[in-house]
Amino acid sequence: MMEEQQRVPVAEEKPAAGEKPVGEMPEVVAAQSAPPAATAAAGNDKISIDDFAKIELRVGVVKVAERVPKADKLLRLEIDIGTEVRQVLAGIAEAYAPETLVGRKVVIVANLAPRKLRGMESNGMIVAASLEGGKPVLASFLEDVPVGARLK
Repeated sequence: MMEEQQRVPVAEEKPAAGEKPVGEMPEVVAAQSAPPAATAAAGNDKISIDDFAKIELRVGVVKVAERVPKADKLLRLEIDIGTEVRQVLAGIAEAYAPETLVGRKVVIVANLAPRKLRGMESNGMIVAASLEGGKPVLASFLEDVPVGARLK
């Protein structure tokens, strides 16, 4: 987001004795700095607790993981979320070998609208951090968390 800019005129200088006047000095553009709180409010990227409550995050365990043919980044996963097994397509193939994911607990967005990728339907999204360079790191837990548990 660009900050507003304000034109600030530079004071006119008097020529020294013996010098010819050079006319008006050009205007200088200076950025007007807003306080951090005002900048955040202007972006209005905050959501309410009611908006957050609409997102259904569930713990699931990966039952099947395999590469999607002709796709460098996609894996097809079958994830048990306690009440059902979901097919989820995730762009994590460059960071994770499929065999390392089977049996791993992951967090998924369970109420995301289905989406078609490479002719297959994805019914959720795995939650991951995105490191510098775009490398994903899957969200996980230190304690044992039951499959199907809801994150709040």
